[in-house]
Amino acid sequence: MTRVLVVDDDPVQLRLTAEVANRAGFKPLTATGGEQALSILREDRNIGAMILDLVMPDLDGMGVMDAMRREGLTTPVIIQTANASLETVISAMRNGAADYFVKPVAPERLIISLRNAMKLDALEAAIRSERARKAGTFAVSDMIAKAPAMARVLALCGKAGKSTIPVLIEGETGVGKELIARIIQGSGDRAGKPFVTVNCGAIPPNLVESVLFGHKKGAFTGAVADQPGKFAEAHNGTLFLDEVGELPLDTQVKLLRALQEGEIEPVGASKPERVNVRVISATNRRLLNLAKTGEFREDLYYRLNVFPIYVPPLRERMEDVAELVAMFIARFSAEAGKRVLGISPAALDLLMAYDWPGNVRQLENAVYRAIVLTDGAFLESVDFPQIVAQSAGRDSAIRAIEQVPVPSAPTHIDTAPARQRAATEQPSAPDRFLDTSGEVAALAEIERAAIVFAIAHHGGRMSRVARALKIGRSTLYRKLHEYGLAEELINDAA
Repeated sequence: MTRVLVVDDDPVQLRLTAEVANRAGFKPLTATGGEQALSILREDRNIGAMILDLVMPDLDGMGVMDAMRREGLTTPVIIQTANASLETVISAMRNGAADYFVKPVAPERLIISLRNAMKLDALEAAIRSERARKAGTFAVSDMIAKAPAMARVLALCGKAGKSTIPVLIEGETGVGKELIARIIQGSGDRAGKPFVTVNCGAIPPNLVESVLFGHKKGAFTGAVADQPGKFAEAHNGTLFLDEVGELPLDTQVKLLRALQEGEIEPVGASKPERVNVRVISATNRRLLNLAKTGEFREDLYYRLNVFPIYVPPLRERMEDVAELVAMFIARFSAEAGKRVLGISPAALDLLMAYDWPGNVRQLENAVYRAIVLTDGAFLESVDFPQIVAQSAGRDSAIRAIEQVPVPSAPTHIDTAPARQRAATEQPSAPDRFLDTSGEVAALAEIERAAIVFAIAHHGGRMSRVARALKIGRSTLYRKLHEYGLAEELINDAA
């Protein structure tokens, strides 16, 4: 639940504003002065928004916003005051207020202001994160990773950033391994220096060496000029080798030399060149298993795996889903030009209950698709049809698997019993021309049954029964007396 800080020296107004926020689904925190509000903001940087009164005895609202700007506190501020002068409004907005209203305010207006402020905060956070990523100063605070499962990962990132030790990042696809690499770069001496990414699995095998180490003019057909490789581009910076397990074996030998000697030899060069590069590698497969099978050089594995970091999948850090969704909504709704304020509790519960095999990348794409689909102000469960279908399908599959009997011990192929098949043939209905003993019934019994059926079918209207049986009415009445049906009809009529 998103926390909202309400600051007001009037206890009645403080209680009313907090109650409005509480009924809107937020968790209100209260402060009766500016100094107390700053203390709360310093201790908890994850507060969604602050409703701030301008006039307070110890430190007024303008003073609080000045202190927030000096200390780098980015919590969105909504100003409320009893004074509605234009000068006050302009001063508050210049100090960074997200919105402004005069007391008393309608609850609907306050709720809309809170939601808009949080959406703006999420969008600003996404913009700050993107700017830091491009500037090479990406830090822990720029990544959404508040889940306990990520605490050790971030701690290891801080330690790895203080040295040039080779780092191997392992994790499933889509968990954010490149962001972890950028945190390591941004928290060390190479912050702001080049960060070059190479997807080793996307380079054709015959071009891997040229892409990594470069080539000289005339080294091969089509080499019309000198071309620096990725190692040269990352000089004095960081080289991120994504999916390093996909490198061909012959290229792995040259990569090992580059890591050990700190020098590369471009294709067609007569002598090696010195490079100063911090190498961070990543893989979505266990390199140790690849080394055991011979698909990856064992000596290169030990060279890369000096400082391993395992990034847990999203299903093990579901505490981050709500904040990730809020950030994606703010970003994609701005890109799509839609006014999407958030996600409904039911839709969020749906996303929280899903396993996300594609991890954060799949969540990002699902929210992007929902933004395009929705026409409302909040994302609903119907905006995630694929997640709904996959969740229902997976549950059905799990139930079906649980119902399959599992043998208690292995069964040899020679002693395996035949599988019992369920009977699919329905038992046949008794033939109407056979009696109870299975013999052909007498003609009189068959005729009597036909007359009884015709009478029931036509509701006892004898003229219709006679026409249907292709006999006269006198013949019909005679047969009724002959088979004892006339008395039954009289009794039924009575």
